[in-house]
Amino acid sequence: MRSNNRDHWGDATRAIHSGEEKHGISVPITTPITRSSTFTFSSTAEMKRWAEGKSKAYIYTRYGNPTLAVAEAKLAELEGGEDAVVAASGMAAISSALLAVVKSGEEIIATRQLYGGTYRLMRDILPRLGIRVHHLEAELEGAERLVNSNTRALYIETPTNPTLRLVDLRKAIELARRHKLVSLIDNTFASPILQKPLAMGFDIVVHSATKYLAGHHDLIAGAAVGSRAWMGRVRDMIIYLGGAMDPGAAFLLMRGLKTLEVRVRRQGETAMTVARFLSRHPKVSRVHYPGLPAHPDHRLAKRQMGGFGSMLAFDLRGGLPAARRFCDRVRVFLLAASLGGVESLVVLPIYTSHYRMSREELAAAGVQPGTVRVSVGLEDPGDLIADLKQALA
Repeated sequence: MRSNNRDHWGDATRAIHSGEEKHGISVPITTPITRSSTFTFSSTAEMKRWAEGKSKAYIYTRYGNPTLAVAEAKLAELEGGEDAVVAASGMAAISSALLAVVKSGEEIIATRQLYGGTYRLMRDILPRLGIRVHHLEAELEGAERLVNSNTRALYIETPTNPTLRLVDLRKAIELARRHKLVSLIDNTFASPILQKPLAMGFDIVVHSATKYLAGHHDLIAGAAVGSRAWMGRVRDMIIYLGGAMDPGAAFLLMRGLKTLEVRVRRQGETAMTVARFLSRHPKVSRVHYPGLPAHPDHRLAKRQMGGFGSMLAFDLRGGLPAARRFCDRVRVFLLAASLGGVESLVVLPIYTSHYRMSREELAAAGVQPGTVRVSVGLEDPGDLIADLKQALA
């Protein structure tokens, strides 16, 4: 039997109750939306205390808001961090976290297989700010040769988008500690239900909260989680660069978080069914899903994850024409970008997450013209399989 002590709560309980006090007379069960851009002070003396950093009063929603604070408390407890910062999008969280860590003249080591938006940020924008990025493969081989006196951070994503390769978390954190690097990880695909990198020693976890955390394809949001010190610096970037979350989005994010655990578990079960079906189909040359024994990182996934997740990809033997035909024929699956929601989606990475990338960059990311990415939702598994059969016929 679990203890009533909050420190011993399971993930499902944390997602529902953390950050909220619901006991008492006429207490609302759901956190109200504080839809106000600004907040009052009772005196100039109190305002002076805030300006001096001696008060936690709210002043302006870009700096903080009661609704955002509850969402941040939930995320911090789910990831096992001291603090969290929510943002207007996943890219706002990622860019703010990186700029909180590195400055002009410093360097980042990052795995090559990343969400396309993150990769393009590192390829096209950070160099303009004087920040150099060195990429390496998911196995982290050759990392030692990339470290120099200017290296400040290690950034990884696991499982990777879209081919579901895994980075060994223990190997990554050992590398970061050995060279005193700040370690950052994009935990979007796994979610805190399947993977808790902070407990293994990572400094900062980032999420596109649009995906599994929110779970309903109805908002854009991001988040970073870590120590109070690091989150203070990330929050500064959010304030200065303007990436604050809207209180209405925070409300929807909290609503989504309350079903996170049950969604992730059910979606993962269905994804395994889908992956096994695709692996036996004659028109499919390869299925990228860590739950399958044939996946190169299957053993690693069993060791470091609490499940295999509901993202997968597959390569069609007919290449891009076959992939386009398949995507144009689905009826239960929807042809749309994004992932992690209750609706099952299919998409061609070369037209979405990995657009504006060269053939060489696509090959390095493991993306072929005929690669289809699949986000498995909460529909009946039998209906999804029937849809796959007719679309592949």
